[in-house]
Amino acid sequence: MALAKRVFFFLALNFLVVLMISLVLSIFNIRPFLSQYGINYTELMIFCLIWGMGGAFISLALSRVMAKWALGVKPIDPQTSDPELRSLLDTVHSLSMEAGIPMPEVGIYRSNEVNAFATGPTQSRSLVAVSTGLLQRMQASEVRGVLGHEISHIANGDMVTMTLLQGVVNAFVMFLARVLAYIFSGLGRNRESSSGGSYMSYILFVYLFEIVFMVLGSILIAAYSRWREFRADAGGARLAGKESMIDALKRLRVLQEIKDTRTEQPAYAAFKISTPTKKGLLHLFATHPPLQERIERLEHL
Repeated sequence: MALAKRVFFFLALNFLVVLMISLVLSIFNIRPFLSQYGINYTELMIFCLIWGMGGAFISLALSRVMAKWALGVKPIDPQTSDPELRSLLDTVHSLSMEAGIPMPEVGIYRSNEVNAFATGPTQSRSLVAVSTGLLQRMQASEVRGVLGHEISHIANGDMVTMTLLQGVVNAFVMFLARVLAYIFSGLGRNRESSSGGSYMSYILFVYLFEIVFMVLGSILIAAYSRWREFRADAGGARLAGKESMIDALKRLRVLQEIKDTRTEQPAYAAFKISTPTKKGLLHLFATHPPLQERIERLEHL
């Protein structure tokens, strides 16, 4: 099922924020952790935690707005008299009550893909959105299973957890990149030339190491994301019923070949119920486990 917080999109936005922060710091020559005596590691870590966590929380704060903008999600009027939309709202309400969370905002967007997602910075400011393709192609019990999964993401605080993990990764990426750049650029041996070639080498090494460590960090975050999907499946089974959750995944396995050209770009990968199974080393970057594996885990609960 889709993540509360858009994993590829989330990672990409954080990655760009971290690089932009580094660029701004370089342009304005902001280096409070560097002195004539070298690096102050305590100041550097504090500096990286502030900026690294800042990038993650910017992504979190914008998650609901960006989801609506990216996919054209239209919030459903709580007072709607449309029978299909009324049923959708009632299902989300009952599942939310069962999970013990506030009623999230519910939206719908036009797409042939069978898809749903949950996002938002807090439980009280969360959004659950479903595609028209899902409503048209799934039975009511299967829709309930999907919605139970998404409500579980919200109840588990997955978006906040992902933000904290991403913030820590951001901080370590910035920290390690600057320490290694300081060593490899020779800046520590040539402090008097820090405004010349050594400093330019330092900047280039910072960018290089940030890219490398961000890729490695993405593997860690993707692994955690896959674990969260299993947990949300189990939560969906508790809320909506085990058979409803299994039936939803089985139906999704049949319908996952239906694509929408508007959402084929990698930036939309996080706004999907599942993603295609990746082969070889690419599996390390997969945000969702294979559907068959998810079904088998539920069957053995």
